[in-house]
Amino acid sequence: MSSSFSDFLDARDWLLADGATGTNLFNMGLQSGDAPELWNVDHPDRIRKLYRMAVDAGSDVFLTNSFGGTAARLKLHGAEKRVRELSRVAAELGREVADRCDRTVMVAGSVGPTGEIMAPMGNLTHEIAVEMFHEQADGLKEGGVDVVWVETISAPEEFKAAAEAFRLADMPWCGTMSFDTAGRTMMGFTSADLADLVEKLDHKPIAYGANCGVGASDLMRTVLGFVAQGSERPIIAKGNAGIPKYVDGHIHYDGTPELMAEYACLARDAGARIIGGCCGTMPEHLSRMREALETRPKGDIPALEEIAAKLGAFSSDADGTGDDESSGRRTRRGRRRG
Repeated sequence: MSSSFSDFLDARDWLLADGATGTNLFNMGLQSGDAPELWNVDHPDRIRKLYRMAVDAGSDVFLTNSFGGTAARLKLHGAEKRVRELSRVAAELGREVADRCDRTVMVAGSVGPTGEIMAPMGNLTHEIAVEMFHEQADGLKEGGVDVVWVETISAPEEFKAAAEAFRLADMPWCGTMSFDTAGRTMMGFTSADLADLVEKLDHKPIAYGANCGVGASDLMRTVLGFVAQGSERPIIAKGNAGIPKYVDGHIHYDGTPELMAEYACLARDAGARIIGGCCGTMPEHLSRMREALETRPKGDIPALEEIAAKLGAFSSDADGTGDDESSGRRTRRGRRRG
């Protein structure tokens, strides 16, 4: 499917995505347990500010404040009947900000996991998941997003349901999973599994990759896993700004702007085409990432040793390619395919 987003991506070597949504909104006063999506109508000025911060820091694409916008998630706040409204307004606010820029900026409609367990392990059927994702995608489409972007997915069944829903909505899409358990998602999916899955979907994503997870080092190892599969589909890298730590009563991510600048260039060198941040990534991180991507020359595909030296140690020896495979063995195989 041709789209303005895919054309924009095709014309660029890389795109800078945005950073954290939750971290920035908490700094604006969002309380733990509140639904960020309700701020789209209750505090639209703050959501516009969220979007503008990413754009002013150099982002080429930013995600809407609609991550928890499915009926299953909004039901926790008594707002399950407002899926279409809240997603539409999230997109409309994003459209306002993007259209006022003096450069091209893309609006991506964020769609997060339902929070339910897919059958047969849980009670969420494929049909119901498709219906929920379709409802949200329609709202985002109505609000004017350029692309729908499902993120932080753990189960392949949910990823498939999202792909079908976006086909029904006639929308181009991107998709990322979160690999946070020794190179695997919470449901045991690996980078190689996802690279294989996206090519088998009837409605394929424009780009795919990883977001969130543990830290920038682990996410980079996952990116190398995608590259090792030989796919030519654009890869997304959206890593957390370091590791979360509890400091003075709140969660603080220890990744500095300098560390995230290193991460951005390593991700580009590894083969990622869309590079951004996730939890803890603030405007100051994005600004340094943009500067580094624009000023530092592209290098060779990094080895795991270089990644660890620049970004910190990996959280585990396993990289998700096998129960007994060490990170060192993965380094050699990944570089051969690069």
